[in-house]
Amino acid sequence: MDRNPYSHHTSSRRHFLRAGVAGLAWLSGLRTAHSEAKFGILDQLAPELTVSYWIDRDGRPTTFDLASARGKWVFLKCFQNWCPGCHSHGFPALKKVTDALVDNQRVVIAGIQTVFEGFASNTKDALRSLQLRYELPIVMGHDPGDPKGEHWPSTMRNYRTGGTPWMILIDPQGFVVFNDFYADPDRLIAFLSRETA
Repeated sequence: MDRNPYSHHTSSRRHFLRAGVAGLAWLSGLRTAHSEAKFGILDQLAPELTVSYWIDRDGRPTTFDLASARGKWVFLKCFQNWCPGCHSHGFPALKKVTDALVDNQRVVIAGIQTVFEGFASNTKDALRSLQLRYELPIVMGHDPGDPKGEHWPSTMRNYRTGGTPWMILIDPQGFVVFNDFYADPDRLIAFLSRETA
């Protein structure tokens, strides 16, 4: 039998990585069988982002896509400007992860405002204000749903997110290995630091 040892190694490694990242949520005590079934696309190939408005770390219009980040770890943070949980723990956690990993060439960090309510507060202009407020030198996107409630933001639909704040981690092969409300930032930093050493 002619078996490709590299594909076996990659498969085994992906299984190991997913188990390790899932442990981040398990150790936080927030992952349940119910939430896994209801939300997220864990272990699936990450869909390309269809967000049309992005700003770079300096607030200038830019573009961002997952295809350009293939081969790197991608950490996506979904938020809304008016979300209390985003401000109490989501943005501080993102700031901590960003400070530790923004210069790591094998990690890409991006924030996406997934607007499904509060359209007057969760605006494109809020992106730059949030970048400055939390000192986040990362690319940030604005992904609005329909104010009439006819459809959710594309990121929420494609990744089956459960609201905000929401965190998504994509491995270098393009698979979603973490998709949940919360991950301990220190454990996430330690994990990505080990994986990219």
